[in-house]
Amino acid sequence: MKRTRIALLAATACLALTTTLAAQMNLNPFRKPNITDIFHPLVGSGATYEIQHTDNSGEPTQMEMVVVGTEMVGTQQGYWMEMGHTDRKTGQMSYIKMLVTPDFQPQRVIIQAPGKGAMEMPFNAMAGDRKNHAQEELDKWHKVGMEPVTVPAGTFLCQHWKKDSGVGDVWASDKVTPISMVKSVQEHETMTLQKTISGATDHITGPVTKFDPQEMMRQRQRQKPQ
Repeated sequence: MKRTRIALLAATACLALTTTLAAQMNLNPFRKPNITDIFHPLVGSGATYEIQHTDNSGEPTQMEMVVVGTEMVGTQQGYWMEMGHTDRKTGQMSYIKMLVTPDFQPQRVIIQAPGKGAMEMPFNAMAGDRKNHAQEELDKWHKVGMEPVTVPAGTFLCQHWKKDSGVGDVWASDKVTPISMVKSVQEHETMTLQKTISGATDHITGPVTKFDPQEMMRQRQRQKPQ
């Protein structure tokens, strides 16, 4: 089913974005020291970003990250972090929320595409070569000092992180939640903090179904021309 496949791709993209943001701020989701200096979960709070693509194709898009709830994960307090992102072509919002522990280990992933019900996706932690590559990417970033940065949300005193090769600069402040990023300049896009959010509520509110790959295949078969 086309929409199911789009939802799956959207979930994959959001997961990749979360990993990228973690790497940009030297946040290692596998063995991270000083995690509390970067991940600041506060229920009902978050931030909105504008994403400007360097090829200038289409209008800038918006992304929102908020913490909408808590849930115990074993003996740890987990946090539901919800992200909303506008599609560059349709302008509609897709949502994904992840249950993460304080060390930023994802535990569950739920998505909701426009006009669709909420669906919980299977989640498997990275392993092997992919995990090693992620660590190599993390090691390319280093701190270069504190700098004031002015964005539409205001002026923040930020820790500046820079990538050793290529294009990569990130400015982070502990005044921003749930992830500390104020501004990011990458090879293909620039993200800037537009505003901070309080009183945030969950956009994924309906019943949540489990992802069923067999049902997806059956739907595709039914849609094939006879």
